[in-house]
Amino acid sequence: MSSTILFFVGVAFCYFIVFGRVFQFISSFAPKSISVAPDIEAYFNFVLGMFLAFGLAFEVPVVVVVLVLSGLISVAQLREFRGYVIVAIFTLAAFITPPDAISMLSLAIPMCLLYEAGIVAAQLVERRRKAATQGLPAGPRD
Repeated sequence: MSSTILFFVGVAFCYFIVFGRVFQFISSFAPKSISVAPDIEAYFNFVLGMFLAFGLAFEVPVVVVVLVLSGLISVAQLREFRGYVIVAIFTLAAFITPPDAISMLSLAIPMCLLYEAGIVAAQLVERRRKAATQGLPAGPRD
């Protein structure tokens, strides 16, 4: 359920916050005598691509928690690789978004914050899991 909510929060963030700034930035390049009227197919593809990118980007905490729960990585390793992950996030954001700094930062900064939130959530889940295993009896149940 949290992944669905996070996906829609990402789409809403893109629609209400990012699009206004990106379209204002793009239209600032056009001369005053020319009105900006994009092709509807290009606009539709752009909007859907951005919705998908932001929706999936907001899934970062879910991915982090699943990786920790599956045992593929630990919370300590997530903290250790933080610098590499931030560089990877900014690189990915540069490739996914249009070639402007506003949309790149609008994607990369929330992803970095969501990565940190994922680490905190994974730590809480890991603590609960350890507490639950300590509370169970050591032998098999009858």
